[in-house]
Amino acid sequence: MGEIISIINQKGGCGKTTTAVNLSAALSLLDRRVLVVDMDPQGNATTGFGVNKSELDSTIYTVLSRKASLRDVILPAELEDLYLAPSNISLSGAEIELSSEIGYHAILKEAMKDIMDEFDYIFIDAPPSLGILTLNALVASDSVIIPIQAEYYALEGMADLLRTINLVEERLQSPCPIKGILITLYDSRTRLARDVQREVERFFGERENIFRTRIPRNVRLAEAPSHGKPCITYDPESTGTGAYMKLAAEILDME
Repeated sequence: MGEIISIINQKGGCGKTTTAVNLSAALSLLDRRVLVVDMDPQGNATTGFGVNKSELDSTIYTVLSRKASLRDVILPAELEDLYLAPSNISLSGAEIELSSEIGYHAILKEAMKDIMDEFDYIFIDAPPSLGILTLNALVASDSVIIPIQAEYYALEGMADLLRTINLVEERLQSPCPIKGILITLYDSRTRLARDVQREVERFFGERENIFRTRIPRNVRLAEAPSHGKPCITYDPESTGTGAYMKLAAEILDME
């Protein structure tokens, strides 16, 4: 059975989607079969894999609306053993529609049951909010990765996110431990980045794993989505690619 991991932070611009796209691609190159579930109505992970959002007939919204199975909407990505359950703006209406459904918090979890054994890792790119879509992502997940950018106010809203995770664990009896804290947009040349790293270490202490790998601020990582490719295929020699390959190896060491 594969491990389901939500990549989550309600703050935008923290490298959440970049991590979903590039970590999944890195793991597929390391002989793991990987699925990315795009749960963000912005559909940036979908675009990041070169899929035209406007031409999609079936998306993760179709699955959550119970009009299709998850298997029906999965698309192959460019890399072998890498797959995508895409999203587009249609998902934006799901928050209101699902709120009246019985067991609305577990619709994604139910949908995943049929395909869990077919993948080694399933990454959920959660939306930058703490609403019903994020709740579905957390309930479906075995663990979470929290990307935190090495910039001012990096930990803003973190208490709310941790509180939401705790509520899911306590009230819905759905354990969702933090697999790791990932520092992104890191520039070792700046004092700010080093200060943020110390702040993150102080905030989480020894309670949570902080990945050794830090994702650098990198032009190639920023350019790759506009070409519809993970950085790993856009520029295999870039420092961004190297960082995500190291992170993938770190994930595998935790198996």
